[in-house]
Amino acid sequence: MKLAQFFHNTELRLGIVKQEELLPLSFAGDIHAWLAAGKPLSTTGPTLPLAQIKLAAPVNRPGKIIAIGLNYAEHAAEGKRDNPENPLIFAKFPSSIIGPDADIIWSSKITKKVDFEAELAVIIGERTTSCQPEEALSKVFGYTCGNDVSARDLQFGDKQWVRGKSLDTFCPLGPWLITADELKDPQKLAIQSRLNGNIMQKSNTNSMIFPVAELISFLSHHFTLEPGDVIMTGTPSGVGVFREPPIFMQDGDVIEIEIEGIGTLKNRCRIKN
Repeated sequence: MKLAQFFHNTELRLGIVKQEELLPLSFAGDIHAWLAAGKPLSTTGPTLPLAQIKLAAPVNRPGKIIAIGLNYAEHAAEGKRDNPENPLIFAKFPSSIIGPDADIIWSSKITKKVDFEAELAVIIGERTTSCQPEEALSKVFGYTCGNDVSARDLQFGDKQWVRGKSLDTFCPLGPWLITADELKDPQKLAIQSRLNGNIMQKSNTNSMIFPVAELISFLSHHFTLEPGDVIMTGTPSGVGVFREPPIFMQDGDVIEIEIEGIGTLKNRCRIKN
């Protein structure tokens, strides 16, 4: 199923997306409380038109956002880097999360080189420690589109990635998640980014150096994964910083991340002084 979070007055609610409509769940609480409650699926009518709903990010307060760098060989090559021998891990702060149609906002006093990165985002469904690759996908609750927005001047200037990757609004997720039972193979998905309608990245998740199952297993041997944790699985080639000349997002730009079988995540850029 496609499970979405949406705003009902000032509260976050959950609903099941079916075509152009949303069927609200009767559960009162966000997805993290819902996972802890055992994922009750009772619904309450009537259905609501998606066009009239403000969607939120499908997860809003994960304990961890674990991001993977250089997980597509062509992306490593465009940055003149060798393929990593093990997954290259960094973190994004949960406070950077926004949902579909929310603005990506930054100050020109902090960064002038803001880039896009289309990524498959994995949402963990159960507590996972030291699991083997063959059981790893059973630990996944669902998948969504992610944009690992990156302030390249901060990222490369700091010589570590957390600040440049974790500014407020720098982790768009959405528009909803598709549960793992409906997306059985995360390694066969077309993925692309479009900036103002122009295709910037175009690849397939079968090009990952470390597939999702290997990532989950590797991570779980180093730290416990909790329900609601997010794994950002890396981006293909075509990012703005390595183009000639470089292309960075500007005020008013629209960036879209589309992943086969999931949907399209769309956000607009806003620069503040």
